[in-house]
Amino acid sequence: MVLGSASQSHRRSPSMPSLASASDKELSGKKKRPEQNGPRMHSALTAAPPSRTTTSSAPPSGVKISTHAKSTKSSALKSDVLKPPGCPGYMGHCTWMRRSESTCTVDTSSSGGGGGGRMRSSASLPHIAKSTSLEVRSNTKSPCLLVALRPTNVDQERDKFFQSNYTYNPQFHYQDPVPTGVLTKYSQASEQFINQAIRILHAVLDKYGTYESFEVATGGSRLNKCQIWTSIRKYMLKEDCVGEIVVQLTEDLLSQAVMMIENSRPTLTINLSGARQYWLEGMLRHEIGTHYIRGVNNARQPWHNSEGRRKYGLKTANPTEEGLASLHSVLFRKNPFLWRAALLYYTVCRAAYLPFCQLFRDLQQFVSDPKVRWEYCVRAKRGQTDTAQPGCFSKDQVYMDGILRLLRNRQTIDFPMLVALGKVSYEDVDHLKKFAVLENPRIPHFMRDQERYQQQLNHIIEINQLSDEELRLLLPN
Repeated sequence: MVLGSASQSHRRSPSMPSLASASDKELSGKKKRPEQNGPRMHSALTAAPPSRTTTSSAPPSGVKISTHAKSTKSSALKSDVLKPPGCPGYMGHCTWMRRSESTCTVDTSSSGGGGGGRMRSSASLPHIAKSTSLEVRSNTKSPCLLVALRPTNVDQERDKFFQSNYTYNPQFHYQDPVPTGVLTKYSQASEQFINQAIRILHAVLDKYGTYESFEVATGGSRLNKCQIWTSIRKYMLKEDCVGEIVVQLTEDLLSQAVMMIENSRPTLTINLSGARQYWLEGMLRHEIGTHYIRGVNNARQPWHNSEGRRKYGLKTANPTEEGLASLHSVLFRKNPFLWRAALLYYTVCRAAYLPFCQLFRDLQQFVSDPKVRWEYCVRAKRGQTDTAQPGCFSKDQVYMDGILRLLRNRQTIDFPMLVALGKVSYEDVDHLKKFAVLENPRIPHFMRDQERYQQQLNHIIEINQLSDEELRLLLPN
């Protein structure tokens, strides 16, 4: 299902809309509530929002906006838009997935014949061709890392684990052998930011008492499917991407949400369990406002493929990509605690030394809910068969790493340019500006007011008990 209207001819305005655009004022003409934990969701919001109007605003620094140029949205990103009857229905969970954000896919065709595999960059949004019918999924395609590392027997092992009163160490199986090169790459945990991660976790507990209280206070109630569809459509209007992205809901995902390419279409898959009243907006800023928009901008640049990245000497997109997306997840909250990034970082550190059962018990100091602890432990132990052994899959540490590096350099980073250049590291911005295609880039609506944006970043530092002095010591230039 694609969110959108069959009668709508949706084109982006050449000029960037201001933050106070019409789509920000859609709540039945009522006075807009101040943003605290996020916009309040209403189950009664079923009518389509009014047509968007835009107002002219100053372009971001260094980014050229042509008021005469046609919309640069590639026709490859357009497709037939389906209008659902009434409230859009549940699509069910996705199967084969390829991430379009800055993770990696597993390339099993690596030469050498040893099955070691290598990492293939998925930093850029691939060319998306129109498809007249559903494509047959080829068994020869390399699976996404997120899927390759999901145990095929996770449900059965979870049942055994809970029935054993948390004393059984799961024995995971995988559909295909995970390349040893991938496991080796992410086998070592870093403790560079462990003190900051623990401090953030304790700051949350000091304020809210328990994780569960924090979840209710900052996340709000769980949303039903109709509320989720309505909220996603409203957000897509803000980013001028109605009809471009397929949206699916699932209960079968290790992460809260994922932006990927499926059947040659940009596809956003959302975990129903994480779709909460105040968190959904942040999730959409993470996946659409960051990963998708940077991917679209990246597709226009001369470094959109691996050959171009080598030619211009680009650094890897991470940790910038996930750090930026993680900041955007909490940017607008009244108390923007970096809880999830901190707990993922801590869990990986402990998993490197502990078997599954002990890791599960260790996390109880931060999270009482055994289901939540199970999810964090599975993420940290991905790739392992016998989880009775110490060991971790360290990729989840990239969130905290990227966040702190961006906050450390926030006063010198040109953030609109960082987005306009596509899937690049903040360290490459100055080098790439002179080679970039900068006509009519997409900039997330929440980034267009840079004064406010910088204030929100400062607020994140304050709330999470960080300081510029500490960050300079941790990350000297």
